[in-house]
Amino acid sequence: MRRAEVKRKTKETDISIELNLDGSGKYEINTPVPFLNHMLGLMAYHGRFDLKLNAAGDIDVDFHHLIEDLGIVIGEAIKEALGEKKGIRRYGNAIIPMDESLAEVTIDLSGRPYLVYRVQNKRLRLRDLEVSLFEDFFRALSNNSLMNLHIRIHYGRDPHHMYEAIFKAFGRALREAASLEPGLKEAPSTKGRL
Repeated sequence: MRRAEVKRKTKETDISIELNLDGSGKYEINTPVPFLNHMLGLMAYHGRFDLKLNAAGDIDVDFHHLIEDLGIVIGEAIKEALGEKKGIRRYGNAIIPMDESLAEVTIDLSGRPYLVYRVQNKRLRLRDLEVSLFEDFFRALSNNSLMNLHIRIHYGRDPHHMYEAIFKAFGRALREAASLEPGLKEAPSTKGRL
């Protein structure tokens, strides 16, 4: 089983995660940001990986520290669970609609982190949450998982729908990229490793 447990404690945040890439989509998520709990639950469910996550942070200051550190910890857990990446498909893509919104996420588990983030309406808020922080979340996740990650909203109006489509698409794209390719015993690269 491809599993990881990661803990990160700083003066700003305290986060622990258990991740099972070969799970069934079960999740227990406890952060002080209800919308974030909802998004991470959708990500795990549609990615069909098990996720147990507890996080606290200095949200009285801002949500930034918590959301960015969650990206760091989830990225580290993905990297640890993938190990040497032997036999994985490596690439994953998902295009997901959510009512009037359409999101596309493409992943390459290449070992070379890079984020392309094409999301309009970055200055919107969901209650007191600035949605621009999700770019920081995905950048931290990409950097710490060593993932090439492209996120694009083709169109959308409601920020809830746009981000719901993004997190569902991310989960599905990760499931595809991390899945095992029948008959492949090595890392999927002509270099022999990722």
